[in-house]
Amino acid sequence: MDFRLHKKAIDELGFSIIDDIYSDVERNAIINIIEGADTSGDTFRKSANLFAIRQFLKEIPRAASLIFNKKLNEVIRTIFGADYFVIKSIYFDKPGDSNWFVSYHQDLTISVKDKIETPGYGPWTIKQNQFAVQPPLPVLENIYTIRIHLDDTNEDNGALKIVPKSHAKGIYRPETIDWNAETEVNCSVKAGGIMLMKPLLLHSSTRSVNNNRRRVIHIELSNTVLADGLQWAELID
Repeated sequence: MDFRLHKKAIDELGFSIIDDIYSDVERNAIINIIEGADTSGDTFRKSANLFAIRQFLKEIPRAASLIFNKKLNEVIRTIFGADYFVIKSIYFDKPGDSNWFVSYHQDLTISVKDKIETPGYGPWTIKQNQFAVQPPLPVLENIYTIRIHLDDTNEDNGALKIVPKSHAKGIYRPETIDWNAETEVNCSVKAGGIMLMKPLLLHSSTRSVNNNRRRVIHIELSNTVLADGLQWAELID
């Protein structure tokens, strides 16, 4: 499979969708590992509308060998580069009756091990005992996100909506979007497929209306060494 056209799409549009990265057998094996995990830790968030696991690959390391199969590793080498490594991983399970809605935003923070006041980095926050900070723009521009879809996802069960090419406009505040100039795209992804995107791409998530689940593994990768001793919180080679 030639992934070079997807690299061009991400560079120009900020996203691309690739089907059939995982077989049904591989997908079900990943689901079984997740469903068998101990969910009592601090990084697990459970509510009526959402189940999430932060630091997913650290909490459930057995899933890594299934997630990083031959096809996904080829995607990473071809589109990102062989020197890219994991910097963040989250699992989302949006139940079929969920009314969870996320408005348009960019992903502007990174997770780091310790808080070290560093020029160009800020503001700082803490999410579930983990430091998060907004880094300089070049750090954000160098990150890629992989969204692994374990269920068929469309506009009826919370698929992402995105604004193409918005990743190339720096910090783009949602309240300044000019819908006379911008377009909106629904990103439907089949189970076993992936969506690749740049974190600076404006994106939102709608409410589910068809009672179908939406389970997604969100993985961010970079090849950047952070400044002044800052270290990625979830670095995995």
